[in-house]
Parts: sequence; C-alpha cells; structure tokens
Amino acid sequence: MTPFTDLAMPGPATLKPYTPGKPVEVLERELGITGSIKLASNENPLGCSPKVIEAAQHAMQGEFFARYPDASGFELKRDLCAKHGVQPEQITLGNGSNDILCLLAQSLLGPGRASVFSQYSFAVYPIATAAASGEARIAPAFAPDTDMPYGHDLAAMRGLIDDSVRLVFIANPNNPTGTWLQPDDFSAFMADVPADVIVVLDEAYHDYQPAEARINAEAMLAQYPNLVVTRTFSKVYGIAAMRIGYGLSHPDIADVLNRVRQPFNNNQLALTAARAALADHNFVEQSVKLNTAGMAELNAALKARGMTCIPSHANFISFGVGYDAAPVYEAMLREGVIVRPLAGYGLPQHLRVTVGTDDENARFIKALDVALGQAGA
Repeated sequence: MTPFTDLAMPGPATLKPYTPGKPVEVLERELGITGSIKLASNENPLGCSPKVIEAAQHAMQGEFFARYPDASGFELKRDLCAKHGVQPEQITLGNGSNDILCLLAQSLLGPGRASVFSQYSFAVYPIATAAASGEARIAPAFAPDTDMPYGHDLAAMRGLIDDSVRLVFIANPNNPTGTWLQPDDFSAFMADVPADVIVVLDEAYHDYQPAEARINAEAMLAQYPNLVVTRTFSKVYGIAAMRIGYGLSHPDIADVLNRVRQPFNNNQLALTAARAALADHNFVEQSVKLNTAGMAELNAALKARGMTCIPSHANFISFGVGYDAAPVYEAMLREGVIVRPLAGYGLPQHLRVTVGTDDENARFIKALDVALGQAGA
C-alpha cells in the first residue's frame, strides 16, 4: 500500500510536529512521582485573574453549551479597539496567536514562495512555513559574544528577502532566547522592506518588556500596511488553556485572514475570559512585578553557579550549562522540576526556565544543584 505520507504535499510530508513542554501529569505517570512543578512553557505562575474565573462561571448558565459562539467576536474586538486604538476590521481573532501565524502562512505561502525568520526563533515559524509547502530561509543570529547574544540580526534577515519572499517572522521578545530589538532598528528595517512583503511582529511577551524598550507597533500600522502584529492571552493574562490570541493589521490583510480562518475558531468561554482578562489591569501589573523580581533572582543564582544567561525581556531565562544539557534536564525531571531543553532549537547546551513564584524558583535552583552534581559526577 502507498504510504499516506507520499500523498501529502512536500512540506507537510517532511515537517517535524511541534513538541510542547512536558506536562506534569505525564512526568508523574512516567516516573511514579508526585508534587512536580512545570517551568517549561512560559505560563503565568499566578494562574489567571480571579475576575476571569468569575466571568467564566457566570457565563456557563442555561443554554451556554448548546449555542455557537459569536463568530465575529464583536465584544472582544470592541475591547481590543479601545486598547490598541484600531478599528474592528483590523483585528483577526485566533485560537492562540499561533493560529494567526498559521493563517498568514496558509494565505501567503506555497510552492515557490518563501518566509524569512531568524535562527533560534519560535518553532512554529518553520512548521507553519512547511505546512504551507513554502521555503524557509533562516538568517544567522548574532554570535554568543555580541551585545545581544543569539538575537535577531535584522541586516541578515533583510539580505534574504527577494521577489519570492512573502513573509518575515520576527518575535520580539524572542522565544526561546528572550532577546529583543531596539525600536529604532525595527523602524529602519520596516522602512527598508519591500511593500509587498508582510512583516509579522510576534509580541507574545510584549507586556514583560520595560516600557522604554517596547516597539510602538500600533502606531506603525498606519505607516506600514505590510505590518502585522500578533498578541496572545496565554502569557501575562494567564489563560493559555483557553487558546485565544489576535492579530492587528491593515484591513485588507485581516480580510484575507478571515477568509481562511475556521468558523468559530474561538469558543465562547475563551471570548468571555479574554474580555475579563483585558479589564483586570491590576492582575497584569502584579504578574509583571513578580516576573521582574523573579528574573533578577534567577539570573543571579544561575550566574553564581557559572551558567551563561542569555539576556531576556520575557518571562523566562535561557541558560547554558557549558556542555550537553540533556543529562541535566533528565536529572531535574527526576527531582520533579520540568524545564525546557533547547536542543531542538539548535542550542543543545542550553535549557530554558520559566520565571515562577518564589517557592518555585527556589525549588528550581535546588533541583538544578542536584542535577549539576549528578551530571558532573
């Protein structure tokens, strides 16, 4: 019988699926342990706003589960317009911002068309490109000994753009490195990119950046119709389980995306939760404050142990142990602490840890000490 993979388009037949962080329940089932913690997927250690839980519980009444959600997301779009100063026709709602990235690739790529993104950038960019049977062009990142180690080299990315390129993916701050772009550098890049190349500024970790380091992407949308900005509710808002995000763009781009967007790609509970999350500014401030303090604590502890920390404006730190990190990762699993190995990103000597609560950070350091001791034995 002909293998079904032979029937697929070239891209999907060869791509490697996304590998998420190991869930706690899977680790505990595999090792027969309890009380584990997960610091692998950059989730909010505070969970979500109590107002989100209240709104969700209130929504689940009567015929809630029997009715389709509002496919247009009218009320959430209205709230997003107020937040970003855009019009409803500039918004595309997604099943997480990941969905927007895939919709862009589905709409703009294909055989003979290419995307550009940086080395050590988000794993979904090559997956989305391959799923659309497009060509992935990967720009070398900055060297480890530069001011922004492993960061995006915009000049190198610009050098890969030619007539076949339709998409440029830029994560700022970047996952998995946490590195970021200077606003002036991004502005100069946009001014130099051809108008028929769509630049996607993926801002999943935007809220964790210091205000002075942020790119004012909303203001740039009017100046650059080829700019798309993506955001998520999975990180600082703490509703990753709901799978909801959005894109901001020129109305013509949003129109194309909404043509291929699946009907009802946001369930009603997600739409309700997102509105409540947007409204709780205090929870966001509390989450950022916790992250800032935890980031400083973990950076100091890691450097004291001889680890090389990549500068980060996100809610995680990627650090190098100086040798193959796989044994360290495995040893930490046995201690009930899940972090993220980065070999799949081309950084086999690095691990990524999400900033947690004070107790979680302390437990991570304790588990790391045990793991380093075993790896060095």
